[in-house]
Amino acid sequence: MTFSEAEKAAITSIAAKIAGHTDDIGAEALERLFVSFPQTKTYFSHFDLSHNSKDLHNHGGKIVNAIGNAAQHVDDLDHALSSLSDLHAQKLRVDPGNFRLLSHSIQVTLAVHFPNDFTAVAQAAWDKFLAAVSSVLVSKYR
Repeated sequence: MTFSEAEKAAITSIAAKIAGHTDDIGAEALERLFVSFPQTKTYFSHFDLSHNSKDLHNHGGKIVNAIGNAAQHVDDLDHALSSLSDLHAQKLRVDPGNFRLLSHSIQVTLAVHFPNDFTAVAQAAWDKFLAAVSSVLVSKYR
């Protein structure tokens, strides 16, 4: 998937704003995911899923940091996300549909935290970007 310069700018601009808040943004996105789509909790039975838990912050931070790394390598997502793709396909075996659900939860969280920056143009770019990230993550399931 290719991205226009405007899309890349929108992706990297929001990614830069997230950078100092990865654990908080990630934890909030996971909480939204679990509230909106409770079936996704099954992959986290070993986590404390209570509001603001250390587990949510740790894992949420990992997710958002990986997305930030992907934003820096938007022209080579396959390479940037290769090890995560292997992990999810071969070890974790997360339902591929959950990536779409998490992408939605991330976008809602970004819209709440950055309402002036998460414009319709930015949202469209992030929707495309997270769909591309999800596609790479599930590519090795086949």
